[in-house]
Amino acid sequence: MLAVPVRVFSFFKRTPCALLLLAQLLGVLLYPFMENTSPGRAAFAIFGILVLALAVLAIRATPFLSWVSVLIAVPAMALLLIQTFTDETNLFAWSAGFEAVLYFYAAVSMMAYMLEDSHVSTDELFAIGAVFTLLAWAFAYVYVVLQAVDPGSFTSTEDGARTWMELLFLSFTILSSTGLSDILPVSSHARSIVMIEQFAGIFYIAMVVTRLVSLNAARTRL
Repeated sequence: MLAVPVRVFSFFKRTPCALLLLAQLLGVLLYPFMENTSPGRAAFAIFGILVLALAVLAIRATPFLSWVSVLIAVPAMALLLIQTFTDETNLFAWSAGFEAVLYFYAAVSMMAYMLEDSHVSTDELFAIGAVFTLLAWAFAYVYVVLQAVDPGSFTSTEDGARTWMELLFLSFTILSSTGLSDILPVSSHARSIVMIEQFAGIFYIAMVVTRLVSLNAARTRL
């Protein structure tokens, strides 16, 4: 009976990038349930703390300095913890700023992790997906900050500013180059960041495809 949980724990211990990727994909399914109620927003903050901790854990497997990620994560976690107990929505933009920096740092560190040798481990395969989701989250948090600093950066709804889920959806569609749907950048600053994300998405996909093709060609020659 205990064999399966032990194996699962052992697998995720060896592949922290897989655990991070799983948590973020789970968040995509859970976020819609957390948006409109006070308990939901508290759960959103708690879940954000969990993902931050998993990101810091995953960075430990990369060549980047893990203590830097801790310095960035601590204020973000503190702000999220305050939001959990106070339901202070005005702090969301502040915590989003720290989270964006951490996710960008984690994404770059995992890219270095994938490229540091010619061997592709199981964890590095999961890192391919984790980097994509980290970039999507990072840009979504940038949009949260931008919307707070410059209201009206995106086409608004009758209720006002775009929600977190809408901005995350926008980030995913831009990064994957599948279109902008019904959410459009309006201000010049929003459009400039959207263009940067479009470039990042194309560059990342091209980089991953090129690396996989080159590694496959190297194995074929051997």
